[in-house]
Amino acid sequence: MKRALVLLGLLLVAVAFVYPFWWLVSASLKDRAHVFDNALLPAPFSPGNYVEVWRAVPLLTWIGNSVVVGLAAAVAVTLSSAAVAFGFALFRFRGRGPLFGLVLATMMLPAAVTMVPVYLEWHAIGLATTQVPLWAQNLFGSAFYVFLLRQFFLGLPSEVFDAAKVDGASPWRLFTGMALPLARPGLVVVFVFELKNAWTDLVKPLIYLREAQLYTLPRGLKAVLDRFGEGGEAQWELVLAASTVATVPMVLLFLVAQRYFVRGTVTQHVE
Repeated sequence: MKRALVLLGLLLVAVAFVYPFWWLVSASLKDRAHVFDNALLPAPFSPGNYVEVWRAVPLLTWIGNSVVVGLAAAVAVTLSSAAVAFGFALFRFRGRGPLFGLVLATMMLPAAVTMVPVYLEWHAIGLATTQVPLWAQNLFGSAFYVFLLRQFFLGLPSEVFDAAKVDGASPWRLFTGMALPLARPGLVVVFVFELKNAWTDLVKPLIYLREAQLYTLPRGLKAVLDRFGEGGEAQWELVLAASTVATVPMVLLFLVAQRYFVRGTVTQHVE
């Protein structure tokens, strides 16, 4: 009986999470007159919404921009944060504790505080209207990811690294040849988190991007909403179709990476 109640509770939670996505997909396949009906299945079935919005706006270009920016941001922050975390986890040096505390303290600094100064810096070097600011800042790592990966590195067997040091392994060899492969679940968690963050980020594209050909998907969706989602003849079926196109890749990414994601989060919980 207890097991049945647990399964029922999990089923209800699953439905609560899946229903919004199901509604989005279903509504995107309805015609304009029925887009806000409560029917779970699209009737009448109107797949032409996707064709129409695909022809109306450069969705493929925006998808490509999001892929490039997302991968660049995720790779940059994963490698840079891993390098910093490895140093804090394996090497002892004077001031390590206070310095790590200072890194963690930066997490309490609101992002809005740095937006204007950072924009002025990019403007001064002539890159304020390019895609570079969307990912280049990640080359300096993230305090949260440094903390997360440091916990992974601390959980690795120190004997392995001690033996490698005795054999003459350099710090670079310890990092690239041993630490990174052993911390793969944590690296995947960071990569997926940051790719999701970059894929869904609207604030930075709104600040930096001016040309439609440079838009990422969130900025493009804002343009779609401005064009089709206002006025008495709003075409919400097109807005929802574009939103579905933007959402599906992240769902597929999580389905592919979920075993690493779950393994990584469970490891952190155990530690």
